[in-house]
Amino acid sequence: MRFLLLAVALAGLAIAPRAQSDRSLYNQDRLAELLYANRAESLAEVPSVTYRYHTLDHESGNSILARHMLYEEVGEGDARTGRDLLNGMVAFLNGVFIQELRNGDTIVLPSVVGADPRAYSPFPLVYDGGEPFDKLFVIHKSVQAWAGYENGRLARWGLVSTGADGSETPNGRFNFNWKELHRVSTLSPPGQSWDMRWVFNFHDRRGIHVHQYYALPTTGAASHGCVRLMTADAQWIYDWADGWKTTNGGAERGLASRGRILEQGTMVLVLGDAPDGAPQRFRDVNGSPELIRVELPDDPYSVEPGTDQQVRFDRIRRAHTAS
Repeated sequence: MRFLLLAVALAGLAIAPRAQSDRSLYNQDRLAELLYANRAESLAEVPSVTYRYHTLDHESGNSILARHMLYEEVGEGDARTGRDLLNGMVAFLNGVFIQELRNGDTIVLPSVVGADPRAYSPFPLVYDGGEPFDKLFVIHKSVQAWAGYENGRLARWGLVSTGADGSETPNGRFNFNWKELHRVSTLSPPGQSWDMRWVFNFHDRRGIHVHQYYALPTTGAASHGCVRLMTADAQWIYDWADGWKTTNGGAERGLASRGRILEQGTMVLVLGDAPDGAPQRFRDVNGSPELIRVELPDDPYSVEPGTDQQVRFDRIRRAHTAS
């Protein structure tokens, strides 16, 4: 029996891509369908989800029949519904199609399929430390994921690819600064144009941004320092987050004409260490899979400032609090 250890968990099923598979990129259309369908009206309606191992097992040894049995189980007797759910979930989680599963493969199934994706989040649904902030953006490198909080309540989350070994995305506390709909990377090789869209900067001096990237890898950290996002996430963050306010205009004026910073944008926390390879999102506890949940700091301001901008505004904030 081959055992597929867990690589990623988000909206349902988790399997690890086979070493021999050439499918190493997420299907962004499937990602978008699963991330933003079935959204609950409130966090109180987001179900609690547990996980279990499931082994595809058909007495004939036929993989097609084994998958069909799985489709029927997930679809509660409707094989087509089950197949559609699992096709999307597998593509969403790690770019491996359900058709690649074989008789004898062991996978992870959730107790609830097709729920609000926040039900499968490694981030807490409620973050008490974020309650004072209208908006708070978190990137956690260990799980290669991001979360957006509104007054401490999880609004949305998704996957990222942070900086690879040697060009790590810096940890610390930052703020969103300026944004551009389209920007060409300064790291583009001669004669090439690396286009970035829905760019939002959070490290002015180093030019570190979040941005859309057409190929989001299943293998974890892979960028040159910036934070790669799927298209739907990059668009949402671009519209959702607030940039700095400056004497020469707001965030959409870009870097060149920024002037003096009057007010910082949405706080950004970059936490954790990038994994060596694909992030591990489950641990085995007494023979059952358990989702690994990240821990967030009690006070966002306890995270070390990542730039001089944060240091300067920390000084202003402390002076204002003391007065």
